[in-house]
Amino acid sequence: MTRTGRGRGRLKAARLSPRDVAHVGSSGLRSRPMRVVLSALGIAIGIATMISVVGISASSQAQLLRELDKLGTNLLVASPGEPMFAGEEVKLPEESVGMVGRIKGVQDVGATADLNATVRRNEKVDEGDTGGIAVKATTADLLRVLRGEVGSGRWLNAATGRYPSVVLGHVSAERLGVTQPGQQVWLGDRYFTVTGILDPLPLAPEIERSALVGWEGAKRLLGFDGHPTSVYERSTDAAVPDVRKVMAATIDPQNPQNVKVTDPSSALRAKAATEGAFSSLLLGLGGIALLVGGVGVANTMIISVLERRYEIGLRRSLGATRGQIRIQFVTESLMLSGLGGLAGVALGATATGVYAHSGGLPWVVPLWAVGGGFGATLVIGTVAGLYPAVRASRLSPTLALHAA
Repeated sequence: MTRTGRGRGRLKAARLSPRDVAHVGSSGLRSRPMRVVLSALGIAIGIATMISVVGISASSQAQLLRELDKLGTNLLVASPGEPMFAGEEVKLPEESVGMVGRIKGVQDVGATADLNATVRRNEKVDEGDTGGIAVKATTADLLRVLRGEVGSGRWLNAATGRYPSVVLGHVSAERLGVTQPGQQVWLGDRYFTVTGILDPLPLAPEIERSALVGWEGAKRLLGFDGHPTSVYERSTDAAVPDVRKVMAATIDPQNPQNVKVTDPSSALRAKAATEGAFSSLLLGLGGIALLVGGVGVANTMIISVLERRYEIGLRRSLGATRGQIRIQFVTESLMLSGLGGLAGVALGATATGVYAHSGGLPWVVPLWAVGGGFGATLVIGTVAGLYPAVRASRLSPTLALHAA
């Protein structure tokens, strides 16, 4: 205390430095470590839930966007549309591939055709046991159009495509029990030699579940009539809208309604855009857990005020102002919430990292989620500490010392 004024002794309260505030604010935490841990745990669980939900969602979305960048969004597929009359069969013209290739902006074109044949491990397997594997004829350019890769073996070429050779999608190979090229499968009414097994094709899941035979070999060995079932094309990104507008009319000028044009990458784009939709529910649950943690902090602070009435009365009798008492307990509440928030951020980031590593995803924890989550803990800590702090500051020094 210091004396000020002209001859009159007015006491002036000493100011607390930031270091003093931190010291008196942490004194209650140091004296009750177990209670601090239990109170901070509620905050930590809420923040960890929020961080992990946002991080897992962001990691999955980043993986989808990475796949889109790799696979491209400039792939279009033309297939037969719905017939106008029941029993009518709609077919794409035989010259569809060449006609699509002449559209301005188109870079690569490939096609497949569904064949009336089955593929089995050997001729002794029941003909109805197909394992959901389709048999398709394919042009040699298909793999380049789909930006696919052969996991083992080789893709069909002009020579192997004319003979009993087949390339299996990776799902087809698993279902047939084929593990390496050179093995044979029973296709139609004869054995075909497996020349290659494809890697996964996210934009063409139908190819993953197919056995692919060369275009000319299918005509010569399996009675293929030459009409494609699906025409795949790659164009420049800028040309995609224009190509889509004219593709159906180019394939079948007289009946463009018989041609359906789809964009396989739209499913991945939609999935990336809606990846966080379900996360909203989990974020809400994390917010509830955070509020519950805040209630726990408030309860802890109220109990702390009741237990420390003697300390409060002693400080007040020695000259501490009501404002300094309020600052002490608000600081203690902020520290308690801050510890829980830091622990929650660490736990949430760790959970995201474990999930991303186990699923082969990039580890992404948005900074806004970390900053927002930690900021929320400080706000909750302030709100939770206000009432106990005000209550502590209103204690009468005489009554507090007498009650103690």
